Amino acid sequence: MRLENTFEVPAAPEAAWALLNDVPRVVPCLPGAELTDVVGPDEWRATVHVRLGPIAMQFLADVTRQEADEAAGRAVLAVKAREARGRGGATATIESSLSTVEGGTQVSLVTDLALQGPVAQYGRGVVGSVAAELTRQFADCLARQLAADEQSPPVEVKPVGGLGLALRGLWHSLLRPFRGR
Repeated sequence: MRLENTFEVPAAPEAAWALLNDVPRVVPCLPGAELTDVVGPDEWRATVHVRLGPIAMQFLADVTRQEADEAAGRAVLAVKAREARGRGGATATIESSLSTVEGGTQVSLVTDLALQGPVAQYGRGVVGSVAAELTRQFADCLARQLAADEQSPPVEVKPVGGLGLALRGLWHSLLRPFRGR
């Protein structure tokens, strides 16, 4: 399944790139997600908690940055997630690209997603419909952080990868199917 989402943030592409690649700052923008381990400069582990009415699921995700081109504002991440109790999983390749627009930066995300197991049963019909809402929530959080940055003294930000984009894509793929029910 292919998902395409776009949003804008009120910051220059350089500031947006720095934020999107600062894993500890981006993870809080993903409801239910937490960074559990930094394996290396291009590899992370995360946990995503999803509550579906009375059912709670926990997904363990391995995220790897496959490509990063700061000059072009483009990154590619691979995500492999499994439900902690073996009730399915998901794999995704998430390509993000940044471009300058009037008043800020446009972030484009293209996610190639495959769902496995029971998760796939719930998700196929509604994954796309929930993507817009989760993208909006993610973009709002990023915009608040970027606005706070403009009001604060500059802080050196060290890019460590696009985990936030990967987790957002994973979160969309896992949560959307259940929110539509």
